[in-house]
Amino acid sequence: MTKEKIQQYTLRIARANSTDTIVILYEMLLDYVDDAENALKLKDETALADAVRKARGCLNELLQSLNMDYEIAGNLKQLYMFCLRKLVHTQAGHEEAPDEIRRVIAPLRDAFEEIAKFNQNGPVMGNSQTVYAGLTYGRNTLTENMTDQGANRGMRV
Repeated sequence: MTKEKIQQYTLRIARANSTDTIVILYEMLLDYVDDAENALKLKDETALADAVRKARGCLNELLQSLNMDYEIAGNLKQLYMFCLRKLVHTQAGHEEAPDEIRRVIAPLRDAFEEIAKFNQNGPVMGNSQTVYAGLTYGRNTLTENMTDQGANRGMRV
């Protein structure tokens, strides 16, 4: 994943509510699956291991976010565990499974995008830095300006 994409995800996470966060995790997972597929094509074991590790991290976050009080959570858990097994088999060289993972995750992402339209809750992260489009042109440079956020920015305990 490129640095620009990581920055975009970071900004989106800072502004996201709980449902948006799940959508972002699905998108990140799909990006890491793409990275794993590219590493397989290039036969780059190091890049493959890194992509699989990061994809597994996304899946672990999705597993941790499940509320097992609901029946559908059990179904989602089985799908996530299936994807985890496919990632492990891919890294071990037993099979190439990125397409199978995409077939499972892409419809879930689309469904959660629809659900997110109805979630009117505020951002999960309170007191995060506000980012404004503040690029200015200087002599031979492009400068990003941010408004002073004060000393209370960040996490509060």
